[in-house]
Amino acid sequence: MAHKHPTARPANPRFSSGPCAKIPDFSVDMLADAALGRSHRAKIGKDKLKAAIDGTREILNIPADYRIGIVPASDTGAVEMAMWSLLGQRKATMVAWESFGAGWVTDVVKQLKIDAEVRTADYGRIVDFAEIDFDTDVVFTWNGTTSGVRVPNGDAIPADRAGLTICDATSAAFAQDLPWDKLDVTTFSWQKVMGGEAAHGMLILSPRAVERLESYVPAWPMPKIFRMTKGGKLIEGIFVGETINTPSMLAVEDYLVALDWAKKIGGLPKLMERASTNAKVLWDFCDRNDWLANLAEDPATRSNTSVCLKFTDPRIKDGAAFAKAVAKKLETYDAAYDVGAYRDAPAGLRIWCGATVESSDVEALTLWLKWAFEEEIEAQTATA
Repeated sequence: MAHKHPTARPANPRFSSGPCAKIPDFSVDMLADAALGRSHRAKIGKDKLKAAIDGTREILNIPADYRIGIVPASDTGAVEMAMWSLLGQRKATMVAWESFGAGWVTDVVKQLKIDAEVRTADYGRIVDFAEIDFDTDVVFTWNGTTSGVRVPNGDAIPADRAGLTICDATSAAFAQDLPWDKLDVTTFSWQKVMGGEAAHGMLILSPRAVERLESYVPAWPMPKIFRMTKGGKLIEGIFVGETINTPSMLAVEDYLVALDWAKKIGGLPKLMERASTNAKVLWDFCDRNDWLANLAEDPATRSNTSVCLKFTDPRIKDGAAFAKAVAKKLETYDAAYDVGAYRDAPAGLRIWCGATVESSDVEALTLWLKWAFEEEIEAQTATA
């Protein structure tokens, strides 16, 4: 017997984990001031790029002596740029507990062929940072977008470390409190917590990272798009808005609009509060329903942005097929778009709860989740 579906749908059913939901009440009319058809090297272009850098520093409370650059190819480009430019001087430790972290391992070990210790954990778990040697260069993901597991804090990273810490923070920045004194290289993209457009990455360097760049030359050829030094000195222009290649000024404007929204609502504390409130709606829903659970095993490591869920009902015979059916049903009824688990992750759902999402929409989604689950369980039982 078919179950009656809920009457109220989320006002915005966009729960994709990237590109993520735009800021509330977004309209393309907000981008009317974009420097379209103008050179990014003209004053108007450089001013807007510089404003994006300055706004990032202000909202994220990035120290004044840290460099911030806008780089090509989204967060992936920023991470690759850092690894190709900085690794190889000393042994590295590659840390991975989800798909993207595993990708950085592959690039370092198989492509750059750097001497590296690889430390991994299964989906839903995290590597014990107390066991990591931070006198090596350590590459890790702060928030596992595909696993819903995050580093709870930077307490295990010593202040007197000899190595550099290279942190992929793409689904953490603007939603989690990043300890800048513990991070030498931090990367993210506009398309996550700020709901921006894809293709542009942010690269944040500590003074220790700059010192490495100016004193160390990797053994391998460096593609032009990765080069941050010239004649042994940092190319300072990259970090004031003189980008390596041509950026989209429309995407830049979109990011500026999002930064302005963030500032108006209360800055980083409010952004973190919104994400955590959204995530708690799902956590509480899991606590009330024994057929659904958070993929993160330790509550302290639960992500408040990319919340990953798994179905636990023993009646489910094929977890992957069941989860896909639920996700498809939610999309068919315009209740939630793009909430299937990442292709390399365990079967389940991945629901974005970043700061641009409204908690009322997450609340509405839970009703549809329950309905879709009951529909699929009944359909499975009928065909068994």
